[in-house]
Amino acid sequence: MNTKESMKNSNKTGRKRGAVLSVAVLTALITMQAQAQTNAAAPAPRAAASAPAGGGIANEKSFPQIAQGAWKGKRLSDGQPDVQGFWSNTIANHNNFTDPQGGVINDPNVRARPKGPREERAPSRVSDPADGQIPFQPWALEKVKESQEFFNNPIKPQYIEPLARCAPAGVPKSFYWHGYEIRQYPNYVLFLFDSGWRIVHLDGKPNLPEAIKLWNADSRGRWEGNTLVVNVTNNNSKASFGRSGEFASENVKIEERYIFAPDNKRYNYVATFTDPSVYTKPWTATVPARRWSLEDKSPSSWHYKGKPANYEGKVPAGGPDTDHYERICVENNNGFGVAAKPAK
Repeated sequence: MNTKESMKNSNKTGRKRGAVLSVAVLTALITMQAQAQTNAAAPAPRAAASAPAGGGIANEKSFPQIAQGAWKGKRLSDGQPDVQGFWSNTIANHNNFTDPQGGVINDPNVRARPKGPREERAPSRVSDPADGQIPFQPWALEKVKESQEFFNNPIKPQYIEPLARCAPAGVPKSFYWHGYEIRQYPNYVLFLFDSGWRIVHLDGKPNLPEAIKLWNADSRGRWEGNTLVVNVTNNNSKASFGRSGEFASENVKIEERYIFAPDNKRYNYVATFTDPSVYTKPWTATVPARRWSLEDKSPSSWHYKGKPANYEGKVPAGGPDTDHYERICVENNNGFGVAAKPAK
């Protein structure tokens, strides 16, 4: 066989292999998509008997208030209250900011389960004002309504939520988009989210120059008893607060309070937003969170351990060291909870 004919046959073989590979990849993707749709349509499994009450995202209709006070729990070597571990909010995901369990606004899809009356769902994340609504200026409210109108039919790029394009979830949405981990180091608190991370500086360093804007902003904090108080600036505000379109501008200043319960099993995130260029007055958001461990046997992939994407339901010995369907934005480098160890 001459060289030209050999190359010709080689090219044919390569094209056949490429076609077979393409079909295989496409088939795998379709299978995964179908499985994901099946899982989404199936009723949510009930929590295991050992799981604490309210264990499961979008389940809690109300939550306890936690008072600021002294910290009587374990401390780290630098004196910080030890709040390390895996956490998640307890009421809903990021579909709807002011009606957390109300679903996506103007959603054309039929819900698997009815929403029920508004008074039977979790309260608005807006805890002040009392009406549960962000006090937008008229122009800003119109922008929110426009976003809600076109969210399900994004005819322009600005109608596509940044998180859907794997951008960081931002402040405050990171706290109600899947679970997350808190780690602590001398003079720092580190939040590890599915969509990025935040570092809270406790060392008294000044904020970044005003011209520098970040997806997860610049955070400078201090501990006051059981409460981590954080001043947040330098926010690029490209992330919305949820699929309902609420937002802030680059001028926003946020004072966050992470108020931890005495038993260190829950905390409430209470944040006041001040932005005269968007709001008519400051307002406050409250997001409840709880701690998770392997013992909770969470039934929800929004919380602790989701359905493995590459082990067909089998978890290797030693723990949930698998990839998860909802980890695409971090290239399947494992997600929330994979480093958790059973309590001794």
